[in-house]
Amino acid sequence: MPTSRTKRRRPARAGAQRPKPKPKAKAKAKATAKTPPKKGPGPAPKAVRPPVAKPVAAPGQVAARGGAKTAAATAGPSAAGPTRPGPGPARPGAGAALPGKAARPAGKKSGRKSPLSQRRGPNGELFQPGDLLLPTGPQGPDEIQYLLRGSVAAEHPAPEAGVSEIIGKKGPEAEGDRGELSHFAVGLAERFDSGTIEPLLPTRPVGRRNFAGVVERAKHRRREIGAFLRGLDLGRTESSHMDSHGEASLQSLMEWAARLENLAEADEPDNADYAQFHRGMDQLENTTEALIVDVELTLRRLRDRVKA
Repeated sequence: MPTSRTKRRRPARAGAQRPKPKPKAKAKAKATAKTPPKKGPGPAPKAVRPPVAKPVAAPGQVAARGGAKTAAATAGPSAAGPTRPGPGPARPGAGAALPGKAARPAGKKSGRKSPLSQRRGPNGELFQPGDLLLPTGPQGPDEIQYLLRGSVAAEHPAPEAGVSEIIGKKGPEAEGDRGELSHFAVGLAERFDSGTIEPLLPTRPVGRRNFAGVVERAKHRRREIGAFLRGLDLGRTESSHMDSHGEASLQSLMEWAARLENLAEADEPDNADYAQFHRGMDQLENTTEALIVDVELTLRRLRDRVKA
């Protein structure tokens, strides 16, 4: 027997066919093709960031930035402005001025003024106290009555202040009327304290049945309401101390005064029924008088509650 591990091949016979290869290799190849080996997830492709263009600052902005930094570094901590007190250290840069903007000096108030303080009279003069509610003071007995009614019914009664305001607006020549005005104020005080508070709507003369007559009535009623509100103001009346009903009546009264002021400045309409306008003015006067009586009753309840 041969000692070699390899077997000797026999010589092929003439005309003999070679044996077919075994089908195991094909089966293995098919199995391999059907179930391909699982591959693990490959590395994710890196996201390419688009180039970002840097903003180019104007020469003035660059100079402002450099100037602000230099000023802050030279002046020290006080240049950065006041910091908010707290248990920990203050946030760096708090109160510093923005680039290109000047820092506001600490403790300086705004230069804006209230629009009420800038309102002026017809000749450009500044309004005095009370002129917003009743410009130039009470004119005529009707406005005097409403001013004294308000000062008597105020949270802190001030009939003397009401009399002094009437005389001060009229001038020194009206000083002789002080006794009569004081007597009138005493009668209104008795009405408010013990009597029945009833409407005291003045008697109106027959007005002109045209637009000018409507405007005149609107201005007159607006000044009467303003006189009553001025009297309340003299007595330092706080609406927050009133009950909800009285506070609502006072608010409605001020709204009606604003509507009357708008009516007095309105343009004349075309083909208007002025008789209807005057009937509406009659109803408006009765409504506002009822609101004034409501405010008086509310303030009397407030005074009784304080006394108790």
